[in-house]
Amino acid sequence: MLISLEIENFAIVDKLNTEWGSGMTTITGETGAGKSIAIDALSLCLGERSEASVVRPHCDRAQVSAQFDIHNLPGAKKFLEQNDLNSDKECLIRRVVNKSGRSKGYINGIAVTASQLKTLGQYLLSIHGQHAHQLLTKSDHQLHLLDSYAGHLDLQQNVTTAYNNYYKLKKEYQQLFEQHAQQQAQLQLLEYQVEELDEFSLAETEFEQIEAEHKKLSHSQTLITTCQQQLLQLYDQDSVNAFTLVQQSANQFSELSSIDKALTPISELLIEASIQIEEAATEIRHYQDNTDCDPARFIEVEERLSQALNLARKHHTNPENLYQLHQELISKLNNISSNNTRINELKFLIDDALIEYKAHSESLSESRSKSAKILNNLIGSCMHQLSMEHGCFKIDINYQKDVLPNKFGSDSIEFLVSTNPGQPLQPLAKVASGGELSRISLAIQVIIAGKVITPTLIFDEVDVGISGPTAASVGELLRKLGKSTQVICITHLPQVASSGHHQFFVSKQTDGQQTSTKMSALDKNGRADEIARLLGGNNISKATLTNAKELLNAHN
Repeated sequence: MLISLEIENFAIVDKLNTEWGSGMTTITGETGAGKSIAIDALSLCLGERSEASVVRPHCDRAQVSAQFDIHNLPGAKKFLEQNDLNSDKECLIRRVVNKSGRSKGYINGIAVTASQLKTLGQYLLSIHGQHAHQLLTKSDHQLHLLDSYAGHLDLQQNVTTAYNNYYKLKKEYQQLFEQHAQQQAQLQLLEYQVEELDEFSLAETEFEQIEAEHKKLSHSQTLITTCQQQLLQLYDQDSVNAFTLVQQSANQFSELSSIDKALTPISELLIEASIQIEEAATEIRHYQDNTDCDPARFIEVEERLSQALNLARKHHTNPENLYQLHQELISKLNNISSNNTRINELKFLIDDALIEYKAHSESLSESRSKSAKILNNLIGSCMHQLSMEHGCFKIDINYQKDVLPNKFGSDSIEFLVSTNPGQPLQPLAKVASGGELSRISLAIQVIIAGKVITPTLIFDEVDVGISGPTAASVGELLRKLGKSTQVICITHLPQVASSGHHQFFVSKQTDGQQTSTKMSALDKNGRADEIARLLGGNNISKATLTNAKELLNAHN
C-alpha cells in the first residue's frame, strides 16, 4: 500500500508531500490542473523512462520518493531479499532525474537500475489508464485480460517452455538440413580422399622417420667407409693412432707430476681423453656392425617417401602435415554421417515436442474456457449495474489445433457482446459504442483487479464517457473494491468522487512568471464544496451544495 508520496521540481510541481490511506481515494480538480501528475511521478519512480522534460524549468533536477507498506506483500519482500535491498515492513523508493535526462534510482537507499524499479513496481501497484478501453478490441489484449483473471501462470509457462523447445529443435533441424545439402556435394570427394589416404596409411610422425631413414640409406657407403677410416686413425692402426699417442702423453705428464704437482691436472685430462677415445672407438665399431648397404630396403623407403610427397602435392599440403590432413578428412566424413543420424533423430524429437506442446496448450485452453465462463457471468452482471440492463457478454474461445505453435497457446480469443434485446452476440468492436466500450472496459478492469493481488490500484479517468446513474454505479464498484485493496481514482464525476473514503483536490497557481500545481487533502466541508463544483461548475449554489452533501452522506 502506498503510504506517502513526495515530489520535488517535477513538471509543474514545485514541492508536494502527500500521505495516503487505505480504502478508496479520489483525486479531482479543474481540467489542466495536473490531476495525473501524481500518477506520472509514481510511474517515473517505479522505472518508467526518464526524460529531461520532467525537470521543472530553471531547476537542476527532479526527485520523486514513494513509501510503501509491504508487510503483506510476499512477492515484494522476496524480491528485496533476493537483491539484498533491506526488506522490512516498509519500502522507500526514490528516483532522481537531472536536467540532461539522466536518472538514478534507489530502493531503501541502495542504488538500483530502472529495470529493478520496474520489477518491484509490479508487486506494488497497477495503473489502469483512461485509454484502456481502446485496447479492449484487440485480440492480444483480450487474451492478456483473460489470462490475468485466470491466474494460471504455471500453465502459461508450460506452454511457453514447450514452444521454445519445439522451435529450438526446429531451428537445429533446419540448420543441419541446409548443411546436409551442402555436404552431400562434398561427400563423394571426401570418400575418395579418405579411401586413398587410408590405403597409404601414413602413421603419425612416419614421414619424418622415413625421410631420415632415406637420407641414411642413400649415404650408407659413405658412412661405412668414413667410419672405417676414422676407427683406424683413432684406435685400430698398429703403427700410430690417436689413442696410443694420447696415452703416451698421459704417461709422460704423470711422471712429470711427481716433480711438479702443477702438471697433475694435465695428466688427468689426458688420461680422461684416452678413455673417451677408446669409448668413441667402441661406439664407431658398434655403428659399423649395425649399418648395412641394403639396396632392397633403400628402394622400399624411397618408394614410400615418393608416394608421400606425391600425395602431399595432390592435397596441397606439406608432407609433414599429411597425417593431420588425413585425420581432418576422416572427421569431416564422420560428421556428415553423424549429421544424418542427428537429422533422423531430430525428426522424432520434433514430433514429440509438438505432441508435448499440444498437450500443454490444450490444458491452457481448458483453463481459459473455465475462467471465461465465470468471467462471462461477472462481466454480464457488472454491465447490468452500469446501466446496460439487457447487456450480454461472452468470451469466445476457439482452440486451433492445426496452427503452428505459438508461445501464447493455440487459442483464438474474441470478446462478444450484445447491448440490446434481440441483438445477436457480435465482436465488441462492431457493436459497442464509445460509452458502452468504456463501461465494459471498466467492468473488466474492476473484476480483474479484484482477482489479481496488487495492493494499490490506480484508475486514471477510466470513467470517461460515463454520467448519471451509471457514474454512481461506477463509484459503488470502486468503493467496494477499496474494501480489499487500496484504490486511487482520478475522476471528474461527482458520483465517483463522493464514493471515496478520502479525497485530494488538485489546483494550479501562477504568479505570472511561473506555474505550479498543488494537491491538498480535503476535509468533510472541503469535499462537499468540491463535489458541488463538479455538479454545478464554479458557481456553487445552495442546491448543488445540498446535493453534494447527500452524495457524501449516502456512503456514510
